[in-house]
Amino acid sequence: MSEAAIAVAADAITTARLSLTPLARPSAGASPRDLAEAYTVRDAVHARLAESRFGARIGWKIGCTTPVMQAYLGIAHPCAAGLFAGTTHRGDARLRHGDFVKVGVECEIAVRLASDLPEGPFTAESVRGAVGAVMAAIEIVDDRYVDWQSTGTPMLVADDFFAAGAVLGREHDPAVLPDLATLHGRVLIDGTEAGAGIGADVLGHPYAALAWLAEHASQRQMPLRAGETVLLGSLVRTQWLNAGASVRIEIDTLGAVEAIFA
Repeated sequence: MSEAAIAVAADAITTARLSLTPLARPSAGASPRDLAEAYTVRDAVHARLAESRFGARIGWKIGCTTPVMQAYLGIAHPCAAGLFAGTTHRGDARLRHGDFVKVGVECEIAVRLASDLPEGPFTAESVRGAVGAVMAAIEIVDDRYVDWQSTGTPMLVADDFFAAGAVLGREHDPAVLPDLATLHGRVLIDGTEAGAGIGADVLGHPYAALAWLAEHASQRQMPLRAGETVLLGSLVRTQWLNAGASVRIEIDTLGAVEAIFA
């Protein structure tokens, strides 16, 4: 894509995000054609969002890391999206359902990095030592598309792949936790269980997802840094919410985190 086409695509995505206007697929020439172009547009979108109510990017979300989500979205590989200060909440949260186009939630294991990950090779074992804290998290997603199934994977990736924020639970020292692959999690909507999964569903191990992201970020010359928060992938299929819904995520050992979408 030319610089002009990148700007057109990034402007369209940013405007739609800020105005809560469902995004239609742009015309040919103003839309990324593959993942390489998609991530270039995504980076331009992040620069624009950083100057808005979204604030600075403070971490990452990894999408499509579990078989259940790959089957649901029809995409056989992970995708990386931004996590922003203005849409990240710590502790139980009360949010406005009307601040989203079509809001949903996912059940996540999240980590906060204690050190940089500048160089590979990246494996589940090699990235483990960079993790300073582990927490349960609600990922907030938003179907902000006229028709996401016809939008195309590159455009979805450029628009942060449904990402709309997070609610982070209490931090835990990874040194005293059981193997994250063995942790079971579930999501309850208005008190009723709506889905459940296990850490091993995330690319075989949640730290394998972190290794994938570290490689992705390194290739884009924006390596993972200490202090960044990373959502490693949903243990359950996305749950779409009605107005007034109460959400509770529970993960073994990590505890629970709650949000109300008033």
